[in-house]
Amino acid sequence: MSYPIKLQPVFKEIVWGGNRLKNDYGFKSELNNIAEAWMLCARNDGDNIVVNGEFEGKSFTELVKENKAFLGNKGEKYEEFPLLIKFIDAKADLSVQVHPDDEYAKKYENSYGKTEAWYILDCDEGAQLIYGFNKELTRDEFKKSIEDNTFLDYVNKVNVKKGDVFFINAGTLHAIGGGILLAEVQQNCNTTYRVYDYGRLVGGKPRELHVEKALDVTDTVPPTRSGDADGEKITLEGAVSQELCSCEFFKMSTLEVDGEYTFDVDNESFVSLLVTKGEGTVKCNGTVVEIASGDSIFVPANAGKTVLNGNFEVLVSTL
Repeated sequence: MSYPIKLQPVFKEIVWGGNRLKNDYGFKSELNNIAEAWMLCARNDGDNIVVNGEFEGKSFTELVKENKAFLGNKGEKYEEFPLLIKFIDAKADLSVQVHPDDEYAKKYENSYGKTEAWYILDCDEGAQLIYGFNKELTRDEFKKSIEDNTFLDYVNKVNVKKGDVFFINAGTLHAIGGGILLAEVQQNCNTTYRVYDYGRLVGGKPRELHVEKALDVTDTVPPTRSGDADGEKITLEGAVSQELCSCEFFKMSTLEVDGEYTFDVDNESFVSLLVTKGEGTVKCNGTVVEIASGDSIFVPANAGKTVLNGNFEVLVSTL
C-alpha cells in the first residue's frame, strides 16, 4: 500500500564536518561530527531504514526492489534507485572536485555519473563556494595550474546567501566552502575526483587526489548559471511554490506550507519531501504522518491525493 514513508537518516563523519545537523535538526549520533546526513539513499555504503507503517524496519533498498512501481514510469529504466539526497554541513572547506558523466563513469567506475544541485539552507557571513572557473582554460593550462600551485587563481569563487541554488552538471569544478549548510540532490553516485585539498592531512597523510581523471572530465570554462532559482515564487492555496532547477535526472522545488496544501502524486515519479523548517503532517491514502524539521518522507508514485498541513518548508524532489 502507498503511504507517506518516513526514512531514518544515514550519518557520515568527514574531516570537514561540523555539528549543525545535530544542533539545528536534533539528529542523534555518537559520531564526532555529522558532515553529511543521507536522507534518501539506497546504496551499499548507506541505506535508509523505514521507521513507520507497513514497511517499518525494511531497508530502503529492499523496499524499492520489492515495489518497483513506487519509482514511477520515469524510474523504470534504472537498475538502482536513481537519486541520493543529503544534508551537508561544511564547517571547513571541502576539497575542490569534479564528477564524471554517465558515459565516463560507466566505462571507468562501473557506476552512474553525478550531476547534482545544491540548495543553500544557511551560511555564515562571507561564506563562499567554488563554482567552475573565472576564465576558460585549456586542458594543459588546467594541468599546469595544479602542478605549479596557481590553481586557485583560476577558480570562480561565489559569495552565497540563504536560498541560493547551484546546478552542478557533471564535469563542473566545484567545492563547498566552510560555514555553509545545504541540501544536495544528486544522481545516485559517489564517484568524486579530488583536484585540490588545501594540503590537508588525515591520519598524518594527505588525502588522495585524482588529477588525471579530473583532467579527463572537467569542463574548464566559467559557469553559465548563477545562484538564482529557475522559477519565480508562485502563491497557491495553502502554500508558496518555487522551482529551483530541472534536468534530465531530477527536478527540485520548494514549498512553504501555511495551512493546508493538496497536490497529486501521479504514476510518473515518486516525490521526496525533505523538511527543512517547521512542523506539520502529510497525509495520503488515509495515513497521516507527523513531520518536523529534519524529516525525510518518500511518497511512492501513483499515491494520488496528498495533503500537507501545518507551517513548514520542504524541499521537493522528483524524477
